[in-house]
Amino acid sequence: MQSIKRYWKTYILGGILLLTLFVMAETGFQVRAFAQDRYADLQNFSKVLNLIQQYYVEETDTKKLVYGAIKGMLRELDPHTNFMPPEIFKDFETETSGEFGGLGIEISNQNGILTIISPIEDAPAWQAGIKAGDKVIAIDGNSTKGMSLVEASQFMRGKKGTKIVLRVVRESEDKPRDITITRGVVKIKSVKYTDMGDGFAYVRITSFIENTSKDLENAIQAHTKSSGKLSGLLIDLRRNPGGLLDQAVKVSDMFLKEGVIVSTIGRNKAEKEVAMATKKGKYTDVPIVILVNEYTASASEIVSGALQDNKRALIVGERTFGKGSVQSVIKLGDGSGLKLTVARYYTPSGTSIQAEGIHPDVEIEDIDPETFAKSIQKQQSTREGDIAGHLKGDKEKAAEKLDVKKGAEEGALAWWKDVGSKKEEKLSPRDNILKKDYQAYQAFSYLKAWNTMKGLTR
Repeated sequence: MQSIKRYWKTYILGGILLLTLFVMAETGFQVRAFAQDRYADLQNFSKVLNLIQQYYVEETDTKKLVYGAIKGMLRELDPHTNFMPPEIFKDFETETSGEFGGLGIEISNQNGILTIISPIEDAPAWQAGIKAGDKVIAIDGNSTKGMSLVEASQFMRGKKGTKIVLRVVRESEDKPRDITITRGVVKIKSVKYTDMGDGFAYVRITSFIENTSKDLENAIQAHTKSSGKLSGLLIDLRRNPGGLLDQAVKVSDMFLKEGVIVSTIGRNKAEKEVAMATKKGKYTDVPIVILVNEYTASASEIVSGALQDNKRALIVGERTFGKGSVQSVIKLGDGSGLKLTVARYYTPSGTSIQAEGIHPDVEIEDIDPETFAKSIQKQQSTREGDIAGHLKGDKEKAAEKLDVKKGAEEGALAWWKDVGSKKEEKLSPRDNILKKDYQAYQAFSYLKAWNTMKGLTR
């Protein structure tokens, strides 16, 4: 009996050993086959490079050829994967510090067209009249068709004080326009604060750079000290192109008691990285409304998604940009750099931001007040709701309960009339926001009605 057990044990172990050897042999064969295929491809590249060096009609710059080959290879990937030659990579490393030279714009490649995500406020491009959504079709007369983001950056880079002409197509206009911009030093002030009265604060975060979370903390503390309380916070992330992931996590953490902030998943689905709230947040009970639009991207989408899914903020405005991919930056041996897409962002509920964006809890369109007012005036007395003494619907009752300036249409009309009558009047910083920006006006109304509106958070 003992010998039979030993026999079966030996048989089983032998079977496992044979199976292991078979798997190792199979795996080894696959690895060798992959290596051979890759080596054959590299042989082709090396052969073409050698033929160019030996027989091309003119002398060639080998480094230029290799860099060109790398750029061509990366064009087969997503538009956020880029190769940066040494001089561009050096500038890239300084851009997150808050001060750098250039135009001050965030650009993206949308369907092969260079598109402005956002001009940085008060930067040269902003002052020259560049707007979010402008499509750049030429730079100093050079067509941008087929141009990569890195190539566009090379064209736009130049000495302080020199001029550049961008030809842009704007959605609201029939013909392209040329905009001349004088290059300068871009100083980013990532957090802009306004006291809204009664303890409420408005904070605009323009981008996520190295000191954003610290600057936001300082702004809130200064407000609390001067006002004596923090009744609520309106965070404006419109036209915020993003920035540093760690700053987005730190900003989110300020307002969360616990829970997931964001997760990233790369090629290996099993290797999931999750950023959690540290439970050190100082403002975990403060009412928060976040204002977003179609140019709210990347890191600002992470903050919006984190606070929305954790039911800590009401998101209002328009669906965001949908830039939900993660890039790692690798410095190469010759001083050049590779920005490589390595993962996707997921909100705490497990939703991918990529190409989908963040859907607001309350949609508020950015309107041209005069056009909107005329359309309302035209519609007056044509609806049941315009008749005095009409039977009120459920939504109308809810709007009255919220007390947000009578309801969307009447509120917009009243807002427009108020603005129109005070165009020449010098406005306070608070009134400058509320009387010139309908989205901010409505968002602030929702913030003041927080106890009712928080029921709409997901």
